[in-house]
Amino acid sequence: MKVLLHYNAGPDWRRDMEPLAQQGLEVACCDEADDETFYRLLPEIEVIWHSLRPIRGEDIVRAPKLRLIQKIGVGVNTIDLEAAKENGVAVCNMPGSNAQAVAEMTLLLMLACLRRLPVIHEAARTGRGWALDPALQDTMGEIKGRTVGLVGMGSIPRALLPALKAMGARVIYTAHGPKSDVEAEYRGLDDLLAEAEIVSLHVPLTAETEELLNRDRLTAMRPGAILVNTARGGLVDQAALADVLKDGPLLGAGLDVFAVEPIPVDDPLLRLDNVVLSPHLAWLTKETLARSLAVAVENCLRLKAARDLLNRVV
Repeated sequence: MKVLLHYNAGPDWRRDMEPLAQQGLEVACCDEADDETFYRLLPEIEVIWHSLRPIRGEDIVRAPKLRLIQKIGVGVNTIDLEAAKENGVAVCNMPGSNAQAVAEMTLLLMLACLRRLPVIHEAARTGRGWALDPALQDTMGEIKGRTVGLVGMGSIPRALLPALKAMGARVIYTAHGPKSDVEAEYRGLDDLLAEAEIVSLHVPLTAETEELLNRDRLTAMRPGAILVNTARGGLVDQAALADVLKDGPLLGAGLDVFAVEPIPVDDPLLRLDNVVLSPHLAWLTKETLARSLAVAVENCLRLKAARDLLNRVV
């Protein structure tokens, strides 16, 4: 079975895939930016292990032998699901495989915003660390005692919740409805935004959630609040976010995802010193890669054996 990993895998991960040939899986790696190689390989590919570069309908048409698109992660908004269905291509994802990694990165971004890490890092790196503007003192704080609002209550916020509580934060959350097994207070979205000092997004990007945090909701957030987004960039009106970070009410933002990826070099967010940025890598740890490979291989073996696939979306 010919498999394409549509990601520029590192040397250790490539070595981990070498023994898969013994299970009948011939895995080729292709950088997501290398469309020439991608289109050259597509006609013979039976399975795509997909990361972030969108898989469009025209890509699926170019792959007549394609039987499965396996998302490395959870969000399938980068896959043309209708085209996959029309062409008889299964689509699967991996809920929970990256939850620990994303939860840890979410916490890291919260702390980095609270402590103004980009500013103090640059100052220390350039020898100005002991000559900071005294006004910076008024913007630095701790997570203990703060109210953290989690938007969504899937595997990532569930992994994050006990860590936040252990650090002394008060946690509130919003979801489709209250969860009886969650030890935190439920709020409607607008009430949560007005109350939380840190807001963290953990919902998929759908037609219903696109620009969930629009300009009106961003401007209605609690003054001095911090926004963290490790979910999808399209959940937020990015132009409005830049405005509220520059002029208020927000104190800062920690962002791993953006409306357009890679984020354009002229985006206003890149000129703000109260934004902590990561290039959609919250999921990326060697542990996540190991868990992901195990699921991806299992689904390939199930496909070969005509068995039910794990976590099938289409």
